[in-house]
Amino acid sequence: MNNNIIAIIAISFIVVGSLWGIGNIISQNNVQLSKSEGVLLLMKDNKFNVTNPDINVKVNQPLKISIANQDFRKHDFIVDELNANTGFISSGQDFTTVIASDKEGVLRYYCSIHPGIMEGKIIVKN
Repeated sequence: MNNNIIAIIAISFIVVGSLWGIGNIISQNNVQLSKSEGVLLLMKDNKFNVTNPDINVKVNQPLKISIANQDFRKHDFIVDELNANTGFISSGQDFTTVIASDKEGVLRYYCSIHPGIMEGKIIVKN
């Protein structure tokens, strides 16, 4: 009797987990952000916005960055010079942060899982 209950619970978890996974695969994330609100980075196919774009920031002016993971695997967003690290963002999740720098320069942003493939530049100018 107890074995049957355990089997039913295990099967229920498998079915619910499978349905959740299939839902994430077939659903399209409709993350929208207007240009005036900041920058939107979509994580997909081991790239940020397909091209790993340069992000332009003005000195001492905070910039909002929204990051949405539309890939099948987890990713993160790291900027070492700014001590920015989102932690892992799972498929279907998003994260919003603000970056700012008090000096000009070129900073590197990247995913720690795919550092040579999934990286770009933050260009800080006056």
